[in-house]
Amino acid sequence: MKTAAQAELQSIHHASVLTGPARFRTELSILFRIQFAIVRDSWVWIVLMATMFPLTTLLFMRFFVENPTRETMIQMIAGNMIFGLLVMGLNAMAQEISWQKHDGHFTFYASLPISKLNFVIAILLRGLMSTLPSFALLSIIGQWMYDIQFHFSWALPLVAILSLASVVGIGVCMGFWSPNHQLTNMLAQALMMLITFLSPVMVQLDQLPLPVQWISYLLPTTYAAEALRGALLTGWTHDVMVNCIVLLGFAIVSITATLKLVQWRITR
Repeated sequence: MKTAAQAELQSIHHASVLTGPARFRTELSILFRIQFAIVRDSWVWIVLMATMFPLTTLLFMRFFVENPTRETMIQMIAGNMIFGLLVMGLNAMAQEISWQKHDGHFTFYASLPISKLNFVIAILLRGLMSTLPSFALLSIIGQWMYDIQFHFSWALPLVAILSLASVVGIGVCMGFWSPNHQLTNMLAQALMMLITFLSPVMVQLDQLPLPVQWISYLLPTTYAAEALRGALLTGWTHDVMVNCIVLLGFAIVSITATLKLVQWRITR
């Protein structure tokens, strides 16, 4: 019997007779369904891995921070939500893409009449699907645990999507760049921890040493954490808008870099 992925891949050949926007939409739809099928088959493991560590940290902070203010509580919850993005969006995606690349999976895609842009967009959407469940789950648990209510507005989904896109893009880019899977594994985990502690994810920016503050301005998690805290506290403001613009820039740069780094075959 043919698998769902094989059936979708066959339909790509049928879609190759289309032209213009119709072909773009059809290709992207088929590639997205392939990535969705991959996530669907392992969603329990994905949610567990993305939620376990930030949730443990959130529980630890709940019992060791005495009488926190509402701003402090939202800072801790938002920081752990961002850390959940790093676990799956950067670490897991980088390792998954690297493993598929060096195992020869992308050689099969080279035989299909698809554009690299559609393939990269589908991979990014897979990263979003992998991180959104833990993002929402940590938000719900955080509100219940600290007995607070977030400020929900139209700004929150926009901030969430841009934050996810900026972080996932780095993971995908790293996976395509990697010269070998072992290096990707070590580099992704090290970078995940460095980004967490060199940017104001768990603390305010002014609490970091001055040299670290300078470094933090180069990291997307700085703007993601600031935008998310602002959206949860007050909704759409000028500061949130500025941080969203910067996150959009990071997302565009990472997508462009990924397109340059995508190689269907490994030269040995």
